[in-house]
Amino acid sequence: STMNAKTSSAGEEEASGMSNETLGEAKRRQVIRVAYVIAALDLTFLFMQMGLMPYLAKSLGVDSVGFGYLQTIFGVLQLVGGYIFGRFADQFGARAALILSCASGSIFFLLLSLSTNIPLLFLSRLPGVFMHGIPGAQKVITDVTTPSQRAGALGKLGFCFGVGIITGSAVGGVLSTKFGVYVPTYVGLVGSLINTLIAVIWIPSQTKPKSDHHVKEHSTSPSGSLFSIREILRLMRFPGVMEVFLIKVFAGFPIGLFMIMFSIISMDFFGLEAVESGYLMSYFGVLQMVVQGLVVGKLASRCSEMTLLRLSVFVFAGVGLGMALMRTVWHYCIIAAPLVFAFSMLATITDSILTKAVPSSDTGAMLGICASVQPLTRTVGPTIGGVLYKQFGVSSFGYLQLMVNLGLFVYLLKSKIPLEEMKS
Repeated sequence: STMNAKTSSAGEEEASGMSNETLGEAKRRQVIRVAYVIAALDLTFLFMQMGLMPYLAKSLGVDSVGFGYLQTIFGVLQLVGGYIFGRFADQFGARAALILSCASGSIFFLLLSLSTNIPLLFLSRLPGVFMHGIPGAQKVITDVTTPSQRAGALGKLGFCFGVGIITGSAVGGVLSTKFGVYVPTYVGLVGSLINTLIAVIWIPSQTKPKSDHHVKEHSTSPSGSLFSIREILRLMRFPGVMEVFLIKVFAGFPIGLFMIMFSIISMDFFGLEAVESGYLMSYFGVLQMVVQGLVVGKLASRCSEMTLLRLSVFVFAGVGLGMALMRTVWHYCIIAAPLVFAFSMLATITDSILTKAVPSSDTGAMLGICASVQPLTRTVGPTIGGVLYKQFGVSSFGYLQLMVNLGLFVYLLKSKIPLEEMKS
């Protein structure tokens, strides 16, 4: 009887990829739900401040050039901090990383609420180096899910993104209009403190399987440093990692340039007022919730990840053609559906592939590298996007999107990327 019990226990552990002594199935589901809640709240507070920042900066006398510098500084901090945050999560655990992110958010909103002059406004950007709520939630989910569950579980984080963009934009606008521009910062401060408490209470101190503990010392750098170019290069040498990462970067780069210039395009090209632009952003949020909540997970459970990667790149190419031909905002509303699908699918599938291709003790660093893609685009994008828009017009973004993704699709059809799932 004892031998049978041991055999059964070993079988369950192997099937789930998780030591029952670490987390049971019910506890694992609970941890994932808590990670979703933290991510949704974090994004809500982030979009609240994004909506009020132009008005706060203008009230303090910051011109458009200065506001560009402010955004660039935040992008650079996020870019540098993404990998450092991932390495921190690998060395100290997903719970510590989430607490660090939420606590940094609290400091960020505190400084923002005290920003009564331009130097303090720029100083408030500094905590952004550790504000990585989505990568922190991704790290928790990656630790507690099996490889077959991972794509679907990561995909549902996009639903949290939709909740955040809709709720944050709406609440931030109402609060700043009715009660003053600083009120959303107070709400963000209190909310970030609550998020920190949720992470402390509900996220277990150890989310990794015990079988991974002895692997960690062989997988991470001996120096244990939080930033190491050698470590980044080591991760990129695993089979298929460099290829998939470059596809992730290049496939989404043209549409990233377009989104950076969207506030200007919506005014000049579409002729939208501020309220109408807000409605359009809410429409995007609803699409994101539907696609991530209902579509991505189901497709991930039925199709191979390479098939879905090819599909997302192909749809991106079609979106590029549509963008090159669009003339009105209604055209863009039609294009938005396949755009959100391709963007969500690409992000989810590449994150899933890349975290499986490296040792489990390096998933935080890999997620940090993945999280640096958008800050990189925000950093270099305004200059490139501005030149494209001024010299060639809106259609140039579409043609660039079409050419880049058609090339990537042909590459994916002809090449066989050597993906290998790492085992503990």
